[in-house]
Amino acid sequence: MPTSTTPEPLWRPDPERIATARVTRFQTWAAERYGAPAEGGYPALHRWSVEELETFWAAVADWFDVRFTTPYERVLADRAMPGAQWFPGATLNYAEHALRAADDPARAQEPALLYVDETQEQTPVSWHELRRQVAALARELRALGVRPGDRVSGYLPNIPQAVTALLATAAVGAVWTSCAPDFGARGVLDRFQQVEPVVLFAVDGYRYGGKEHDRTETVAELRRELPTLRGLVHIPLLGTPAPEGALTWAELTEDTEDTEDTEGRVGTGPVFEQVPFDHPLWVLYSSGTTGLPKAIVQSQGGILLEHLKQLGLHCDLGPEDRFFWYTSTGWMMWNFLVSGLLTGTTVVLYDGSPGYPAVDAQWGVAERTGATFFGTSAAYVMACRKADVHPGRDHDLSRIGCVATTGSPLPPDGFRWLHDEVAEDLWIASVSGGTDVCSCFAGAVPTLPVHIGELQAACLGTDLQAWDERGRPVIGEVGELIVTNPMPSMPIRFWNDPDGSRYRDSYFEMFPGVWRHGDWITLTDHGSVIIHGRSDSTLNRQGVRMGSADIYEAVERLPEIRESLVIGVEEPDGGYWMPLFVQLAEGAVLDDALRDRVRRTLREQLSPRHVPDEILEVPGIPHTLTGKRIEVPVKRLLQGAPLDKAVNTGSVDNLGLLPFYENLARARAHSRAGG
Repeated sequence: MPTSTTPEPLWRPDPERIATARVTRFQTWAAERYGAPAEGGYPALHRWSVEELETFWAAVADWFDVRFTTPYERVLADRAMPGAQWFPGATLNYAEHALRAADDPARAQEPALLYVDETQEQTPVSWHELRRQVAALARELRALGVRPGDRVSGYLPNIPQAVTALLATAAVGAVWTSCAPDFGARGVLDRFQQVEPVVLFAVDGYRYGGKEHDRTETVAELRRELPTLRGLVHIPLLGTPAPEGALTWAELTEDTEDTEDTEGRVGTGPVFEQVPFDHPLWVLYSSGTTGLPKAIVQSQGGILLEHLKQLGLHCDLGPEDRFFWYTSTGWMMWNFLVSGLLTGTTVVLYDGSPGYPAVDAQWGVAERTGATFFGTSAAYVMACRKADVHPGRDHDLSRIGCVATTGSPLPPDGFRWLHDEVAEDLWIASVSGGTDVCSCFAGAVPTLPVHIGELQAACLGTDLQAWDERGRPVIGEVGELIVTNPMPSMPIRFWNDPDGSRYRDSYFEMFPGVWRHGDWITLTDHGSVIIHGRSDSTLNRQGVRMGSADIYEAVERLPEIRESLVIGVEEPDGGYWMPLFVQLAEGAVLDDALRDRVRRTLREQLSPRHVPDEILEVPGIPHTLTGKRIEVPVKRLLQGAPLDKAVNTGSVDNLGLLPFYENLARARAHSRAGG
């Protein structure tokens, strides 16, 4: 509903914080040099950034001293979406910018990375050591024949070696891609087989929840099923010997300063391949809702500029900060976390369960590492609240200036809990973006107030709008999340999409020429943003987007399961309910043994996150008239929408199957109400 008055904020930045924020200093500087508005604060700066898009991005590149080896001809040669051409003519290297702090003698021995595992022991990696390892590894990748454009893959947890491998890959101009080791072989192959990597970095296993999880057989299967591999690099996290023919991490990164630059000088650090602005940096993956995951390609230059803006201005990070975000290498937030290095920030890597040995584990990591910026999922915040955790009382969190959440909208109770239980003078940044851009559309602004249940504002350079079904912008009403101008980190393409049709269909089909993301949002009259969840059927568990197609493939291999339907439901209290509905084969019975087999199958073949909350028998699965399972209408029914509002009844093959879901939603609502 439209609001007539601005509500009282939960938090306001004090005048000193506003004055010293990097975004304030940027605005003052850009006003002098680029014609940005000197007055009007963030709202005026944002308006200028979208109205004068090319000038804004030129200012960002200048402010952060982006090193273009060859200069750009102009900022934006073509504003079309898709197809925008950013900084044509320019060459640069992402990894070179990520390691710049190592060039400062005063900082070379300071930690670039702080690694923590479930033992809570800290392992620092200095800027000098990180650059040395990247140099050594880049040299060895070149010796293996890795060339610009080749793909290098990682089956790795959130460990320093993963960061080093990414940066070495970028240094040689190759293309990075990664999956977390809790993915089963099928889930990894669905991704890596698309991009045909030439090198695989892999651990022998990982530790999670106090247990060791062996992955040697999975790695062997990946090696067999990826015929393009020229090299396997073994990282013995659990101490097992390297497989036959594998290279070892130690031999590739041994202590040597024998690196050469392009002039043949020794000891000068990595050789950074200077690549075009739109040269691929990495491949991220969509959830695979309707088939194979989309392989999303983002560019070296686009990610460099977008992340400098997002981390350096919105997150207000700099050399004095310690940046922690709980993530795995299978989520875009890991890539975002690594980019903290671009701002000279110390990046905190945590590899382990978010709630081991107790629910407050992440707060313990923040305390021990002196984190100044604490990133987590909304689900973790709500789990802490439910478990009656008191992080501000039980931990010294005095260095934390901001707690940021993503993965799903942070419910109002989550804002209140953070305010009450972490610190009253706490900047709470609920942010929202997507793997598709590896960044945020809306979220953190250090100079604006925080309102309960709301994201502070749209991000700079992002013309964020809410559109109704007719394509008209609306304020104070729910609409589709639309971005009307290009962003540098938007995909340059999808892999194996030669005519671009899959890319266009993903974002530009409903409203050609603008980006439709697939979220329901409200833009308020005071400039904030409210996210209502997905407008499509993507599953989103603990901040990780997953595809229903992966689940169907695994479950329906079981002979007892004829067909299945999985739905992810955002609940009013901030919870997330993921039921799996199964239609059984004739003569089969859904007993505890079959439920256990389903759960075990999903856990082993996909990941623990894919295991449903409940497994329920249904007489049949509803489809469209063309035979596609109808996920979105069932989700709407389970969220309480009436049948006539949730589904186009003329498009369903068997309407008689739908009242089951309507009745189930009614029963759950009654149960929650205490009836």
